Amino acid sequence: MHKPILDQERQKNKISLILKVNYISSALSIILSIICFYALNIKEIVPETLLIFGIVNLINSFFFKKHKNINLTYNISLILALVCTLIVTLYTGGIHSSFIFILALIVFAGYANTRKYGQIYLSLIFLLVILIFSQSASDFTFTRNVIPEKHQSIFSLLSVLFSIYLLGNVFGKNLLNTHNTLYNSKNDLSKKLLEKETLLKEIHHRVKNNLQTVSSLLSLQTRNTQDDNVKTLLKATKDRVISMAMIHEMLYMREDLSKIEYKTYVEELSQYLIKSIKGIENKIQLTIDIPDIKLGIDTAIPLGLLINEAVTNALKYGIVDDNEGEIHIAITKEVNKEYVLKIGDNGIGFPETINHKNTKSLGLKLIYNLTRQLKGSVIRDVSKKGTNYIIKFQEIGQQLHPVV
Repeated sequence: MHKPILDQERQKNKISLILKVNYISSALSIILSIICFYALNIKEIVPETLLIFGIVNLINSFFFKKHKNINLTYNISLILALVCTLIVTLYTGGIHSSFIFILALIVFAGYANTRKYGQIYLSLIFLLVILIFSQSASDFTFTRNVIPEKHQSIFSLLSVLFSIYLLGNVFGKNLLNTHNTLYNSKNDLSKKLLEKETLLKEIHHRVKNNLQTVSSLLSLQTRNTQDDNVKTLLKATKDRVISMAMIHEMLYMREDLSKIEYKTYVEELSQYLIKSIKGIENKIQLTIDIPDIKLGIDTAIPLGLLINEAVTNALKYGIVDDNEGEIHIAITKEVNKEYVLKIGDNGIGFPETINHKNTKSLGLKLIYNLTRQLKGSVIRDVSKKGTNYIIKFQEIGQQLHPVV
């Protein structure tokens, strides 16, 4: 749940690191250019190359504010560094130049971005080092060492120090700081996530308790009512409330607070309805065929209410009195992410002329309205005995609407 937040934190730290490395390496390159020109009396190629890298890399970093593509900025910097390092290496001794170690830093920087980029730069620099060696070992070289002989050792020292400083104080230090920041952020997010999960569990627990309180009030009202029609309505309402309370109870009892194991829920709901309407000693055979699927609360509640209505209608009007009967519930998942619910009974059924539009049955109306809420369709399977439905539906997000 906290992965998107952690990814944002990681991206933020990555941007900060890349820009900081660019600024420092550009500044060091410009300083080294000045030292080479004035202190080491290097008048060709090297100072200009270092100065160009420093200025162009700064411009590249400033342009990030416009296009906001950090990978583009990073790869331009690495390609620019690769080209400039190659030029400086070739004109400061080739394979014997200490500046060649900067190529290794470019590989390191590539891997610091992604493994893919690191592998590309590693392969490319392997090839370039071999070409530098070939050029240096050949009698037909097209470059020369432009560093005055008396300053070659100083230039080597500056190159090594430049490499060590970039590796240790820039790459190493900043990567370590980034790692520590991400580690601390991950720990903080984990703590906050645990707090939110605990709070969410408490909310589900309280919702379940409140729904059970409503159910108890409905039971009390039912006992104090003499009108049989009102008692029936109150009893049906109580069962609908309990079907919702069960979902919150299952979410509270499980580690995954976003989805519930739907087979277990349907089994518990169906068994409750059978015992509630037909009694503990009954002749109802319940067949449930549901795979190991988990549904979110926004799908589970309307689907649970729909199953509640279908099973209740079957027990009240399909399988009358104490007769034997069978209720079957099956859910399959289609390849297009659609689900199919087949639910019904082998009772006496009702005429085909009766539908949700011309009936006074609230249960039948709810079945159709809840199907619509699930962005699905419902058809009555008249090829079987009793009342049977084939309902296609989709898993929906957090967009519950009132059932009307």
